[in-house]
Amino acid sequence: MKKFRVASILISFLLVLTFIQPVLAQDYYFEVPEEQVDVFIETDGTITIEYYYQFQNAGGAHIIDYIDIGMPGNSTYQLSNISANVDGKAITDITYSDYVDGVALGLGANAIPAGGSGVVYMRAENVGNLFYYASENDSEEDYTSINFQPNYFGSDYVSGSTNLTVNFHLPPGLTSEEPRWIAPKNWPGDDTPASAFDSENRIMYQWSSASAAADGEYTFGVTFPARLIPTSVINTNQTITYNPSDVWGTVIPILCCTAVIGLFVLVIVLAVKNAKKRNLKYLPPKIAIEGHGIKRGLTSVEAAVLMEQPMDKILTMILFAVMKKEAVQVTQRDPLEVKVEDTLPEDLREYEKSFLEAFKESNTAKRRKMLQDMMVALVKSVGEKMKGFSRKETVTYYEEIIKKAWQQVEDAETPEVRAEKYSEAADWTLLDKDYDSRTRRAFGSGPVFMPMWWWRADPSIGSAGRSMGGAGTKGSSMPSGGNQSKTITLPNLPGANAAASVIGTVQAFSAGAVGNLTSFTGGVTTKTNPAPVQTSSTFRSSGGRGSGMGGGGHSCACACACAGCACACAGGGR
Repeated sequence: MKKFRVASILISFLLVLTFIQPVLAQDYYFEVPEEQVDVFIETDGTITIEYYYQFQNAGGAHIIDYIDIGMPGNSTYQLSNISANVDGKAITDITYSDYVDGVALGLGANAIPAGGSGVVYMRAENVGNLFYYASENDSEEDYTSINFQPNYFGSDYVSGSTNLTVNFHLPPGLTSEEPRWIAPKNWPGDDTPASAFDSENRIMYQWSSASAAADGEYTFGVTFPARLIPTSVINTNQTITYNPSDVWGTVIPILCCTAVIGLFVLVIVLAVKNAKKRNLKYLPPKIAIEGHGIKRGLTSVEAAVLMEQPMDKILTMILFAVMKKEAVQVTQRDPLEVKVEDTLPEDLREYEKSFLEAFKESNTAKRRKMLQDMMVALVKSVGEKMKGFSRKETVTYYEEIIKKAWQQVEDAETPEVRAEKYSEAADWTLLDKDYDSRTRRAFGSGPVFMPMWWWRADPSIGSAGRSMGGAGTKGSSMPSGGNQSKTITLPNLPGANAAASVIGTVQAFSAGAVGNLTSFTGGVTTKTNPAPVQTSSTFRSSGGRGSGMGGGGHSCACACACAGCACACAGGGR
């Protein structure tokens, strides 16, 4: 009987161990779908670091109760200068980490459970001892440099890709020509960052990639005139040496020079190509910084800016808008001549007013400059309206409006209704990249009653209507506008001709008012999204090694040719 009891107890104990073992085997395992890192370079020679993490914990994984954030190697900081929250709830358990050279955030009651998700934010202020001297070849003044490697997690703990954005906010007082960026290391996105002024009017460099990894070791850097921070905070220690007796030390530079010569022509070709492509990217990167929710209430013109449509199309959309309001008419297409009405409606938008002012100017060059200034103001206005909203979600929302506009046109049962819907949604349908062929498909050879204001866009229709009414086609009568008592008759155009008439107006306007589209857009881009400058520095000194990391057991260090090293390494979980 005693033997049976002992055996029963042993079996029960083994069963308990069987059930406990999976629980004990749980480990940290999660995804980081979204991450944003902001590095603010302050005028006192410190930096402020902000991390935004969206965590998605794996089902059956350990709860995310602690998050270890690596801090820059060799840096100075205090725990009292670090704050954090999870889903907006303050994290009060902030200590030095036992796993990485950095801090540990204890989520406590707000830990992220298995299968759950959460957003963690951390801000570290007054992080110092990170800057090094550098000499720019094209500048007589001293420059200072900083490299920064964002926190990363151990590869054993993370999976999936991360949509990562890294923003460097340079100190105030810089012109757009002064700072330089350093080519990032191991970065899966474009080396060249986007550039713009942030909400504090600081120059901001932004690198962004949807194919980054939470365990990726990426390094970014910038240089700028040393006058903007105290000289006392800039390190002068030399950590890079060159030994002439070292054979490889002699051979490698020679090989590098040979490779540079071989790639020189290719670089020039690619640079010219990329410059032309970049000139058409006029949105500042701050618009692309994801907020939350949809910005409703944008006009079709503002939506076109958000979608970064070609500027000749946007300007033509504005032309159509002021035509609808009976403020302007095209009197001649080639060369383009536009007449602004003497009496203007009161409901004009600011960009419409600026547009009309430009066309009161007879000098073509001055008019083009005024149109560029108008576009700069419009882009900045859209940027202000998008603050706190998600560009991605907002663009998707307006794409749905375009789809619905076309759906209403295509579902109409009669040509008259179809033409009416087409006229009502003319501005939104024009945003469709497939506008021409879709118009042809929707109407085929059937008639299209052009909008009542269309005579203002096509001088031939206006003159035909005044004289004989539609040049032999069926039409509808309407007042000719202004103080005239005559009427004009608008033609019913076949679908193909209707599309060609609209596209022809865009092309005519582009040629007459915009000229070279790349050049015109480039004049806007230089103010809304100025091209950042890559450093071609000869560095007098560089930084040392970064900190070690927990979890994966890696460390971060700067290569010998980089600027000052301010690396941050991290491990994931406990």
